[in-house]
Amino acid sequence: MMQPNTAKPQPRYSNLSQFGLYIFFGLLLIVFPLFLTSYAQSLIMKILIYSIFGLSLNILWGYTGLASMGHAAYFGVAGYTAGILIVKLGIETFWITAGAGILLAVVLAALLAFPALRMSGAYFFLVTLAMGELIFSVAEKWVPVTGGADCLVGIPLPNLQIPGFTMDGTVFYYMVVIVFVLCAFLIYRLVNSPFGIALKGIRENEVRMSSLGYNTWLYKYLALIIGGLFAGVAGVLFAHFGGVVSPTYVNVMTSTLGVLIVIIGSCTTVFGPVLGAALVVSLEYFISLYAPERWPLILGCVFVLAVMFLPGGAGVYLARLWKKVFNASTKG
Repeated sequence: MMQPNTAKPQPRYSNLSQFGLYIFFGLLLIVFPLFLTSYAQSLIMKILIYSIFGLSLNILWGYTGLASMGHAAYFGVAGYTAGILIVKLGIETFWITAGAGILLAVVLAALLAFPALRMSGAYFFLVTLAMGELIFSVAEKWVPVTGGADCLVGIPLPNLQIPGFTMDGTVFYYMVVIVFVLCAFLIYRLVNSPFGIALKGIRENEVRMSSLGYNTWLYKYLALIIGGLFAGVAGVLFAHFGGVVSPTYVNVMTSTLGVLIVIIGSCTTVFGPVLGAALVVSLEYFISLYAPERWPLILGCVFVLAVMFLPGGAGVYLARLWKKVFNASTKG
């Protein structure tokens, strides 16, 4: 005779409880300007912009298995495009300049993907590095347009062309927060969609995915374009944030910074790069106070230490801790 099930049913928690951590940090971002100085606000904006950049690279690195060292090209080209339209041509409408910058980043990604995807593994890494240095050379030598080593200066805060609306530092902060949330949400949905699952399959075993009928080249091509698009969004925001665009935006140093953000945060979790961006930007801030000239050396040391002692990234350990806390709360 079957015994009745007397086990205590586990309580079901709503999506509000499951995503309570995200909601909590979202509320913090909203109320921060009420308590922080303008400099602290700018530090948070920098973290959020670099988070978008890291999330865009993670689409390639973490979910498709494409180790790119030229990702800064899309970041810098978008910033340069928006800046040139504003400073050189006098086009102030944000929707036009930002759209043009992101579009050019997408076009560049689409073009560079053709030769890059002919390679794989370490060769793909080296090809993207060479392409990034090519873009850097153009930015440095095309002085009449880019300003060269003197940089492209005088980029104002975005002009949204809304009657009666005035853009200032606090409004721009909230604008960055909104764009970050939107980008993070879209990337989260992307990597958890059938397309994102296919990218993970390509990362794990491209031959098997190809034998199952997937056009793996097309999936990787689209991943490069999407990564370039979000990197372009970050580049446009960063141009308005700093008011200047320099050749360093497209060089290997910026690409390395993006790689470090992904490695420290975790390339196997969706929001790992956000944690990585917070750690890297905070470290850069403290180093700039005491030894700014040592930043490249310290960045290289951090890169080595992260690879040696955080192979999965800090985000993996925080995700495990969060699951333990959440499971403990559901059992309680």
